[in-house]
Amino acid sequence: MSASGWQPSQRYPDAAVKELDGSFARCRLALAKIERLAGGCRWAEGPVWFGDARCLVWSDIPNNRMLRWDEETGAVSDWRKPSQFANGNTRDRQGRLITCEHGGRRVSRTDLDGRIVTLVDSHEGKKLNSPNDVVCKSDGSIWFTDPSFGLLGWYEGAKAEPELPTNVYCWDGKLSVVAEGINQPNGLAFSPDESILYIVESRSVPRRILAFDVVAGKRLANRRVLIDAGPGTPDGLRCDTEGNLWCGWGMGAEGLDGVQVFNPEGRLIGRIDLPERCANVCFGGVHRNRLFMAASTSLYALYVNVQGVAYF
Repeated sequence: MSASGWQPSQRYPDAAVKELDGSFARCRLALAKIERLAGGCRWAEGPVWFGDARCLVWSDIPNNRMLRWDEETGAVSDWRKPSQFANGNTRDRQGRLITCEHGGRRVSRTDLDGRIVTLVDSHEGKKLNSPNDVVCKSDGSIWFTDPSFGLLGWYEGAKAEPELPTNVYCWDGKLSVVAEGINQPNGLAFSPDESILYIVESRSVPRRILAFDVVAGKRLANRRVLIDAGPGTPDGLRCDTEGNLWCGWGMGAEGLDGVQVFNPEGRLIGRIDLPERCANVCFGGVHRNRLFMAASTSLYALYVNVQGVAYF
């Protein structure tokens, strides 16, 4: 069913929230169902929760804008336009917005007074490709992926030749490569105790989610495949406080579009079926137990029985 013809479940529990392993039972709420909060996007990405403003901000990359949904009123409005083809977003430990921009080929920070500053846009004198997704560690360092998707055409950025490999970086006032040799790194997330960094390798065959040990806070080691995606397409991901991975997923087929949930060992335990391919997710709401899902043309939400890892 298309997103335009999609209707929320008329019954509890929502049949689109599927328990694939008994351990997922404690993660779902019997009296909660998927809601469609907004539509009209071309490619929704990068949701980020602002608890102090009770709103969600997300990117609509091809429309070169960022949107805002207000929890109190349900109103949707332009938050920033143009957005420099913004993609992934997070907040730093001071509550400032950190954004990956295809157009600026940079990672920017929006200060609390609204001023936008460039954190990093080059490495060793060469332009970044198109920063994609970003997370902030508790020590204040900012970690981001830099695939070339925004350089491939004129739809999500500006066509150009890459100047750098598709690396994963850490910025802590200076920029360093923390992972290389990954075929188009995409979503990334830390485990709750920040001892593991998960990275989506979105152009491997099959696609997969990698895990790395975080050593001395700033170095990655022991690269391994945690999840083989098979026919699926993982994109962005976030962790709950129990260490489960909630991953945007899609391949244009029933059972593959939505969110896949894996336990820390990489076993698939649950699935949220959506009528559209899901790019990225975040947790928000008063208790961080509302999962927001940026999925193709729409924004969806579902209350769950776990909490997302706090931003700051």
